[in-house]
Amino acid sequence: MKAISASSEVLMHFTIKLEDGSVADSTHNAGKPAKLVMGDGSLTENFERCLLGLHEGEQSSFTLAPEDAFGQPNPDNIHYMDRRQFGGDTPAEVGVIIAFSGPQGQEIPGIVTEVSGESVTVDFNHPLAGKTVIFDVEIISVQ
Repeated sequence: MKAISASSEVLMHFTIKLEDGSVADSTHNAGKPAKLVMGDGSLTENFERCLLGLHEGEQSSFTLAPEDAFGQPNPDNIHYMDRRQFGGDTPAEVGVIIAFSGPQGQEIPGIVTEVSGESVTVDFNHPLAGKTVIFDVEIISVQ
């Protein structure tokens, strides 16, 4: 059986859970495994390091501190916007996730965390920033 190396193509199921057991993301929800090419940037280096050496059919679980997972929240990623910039398709309501256009035209999701008068607070940090996560993997195939 092949082990995962730095250049492997991996087919796997994964679940990312928080310490309280709630599921943040899982390939089981979609009913199909994720395909990953090691080093392609779809997973952080720390997540990839967890996979190195695992074999087809192997299941494993890793607990990652915030620094090793999605990082700590960055105060520079919290923006205050004028309520008039919202409307119709993008309501200014707490908990709403809105995709904004970044400088290179990429979509950047932000979550509305506060609405006060004409000011809307939008947090562009990753939703799992600052959280310890449990990364459960089941390796289906290694190429």
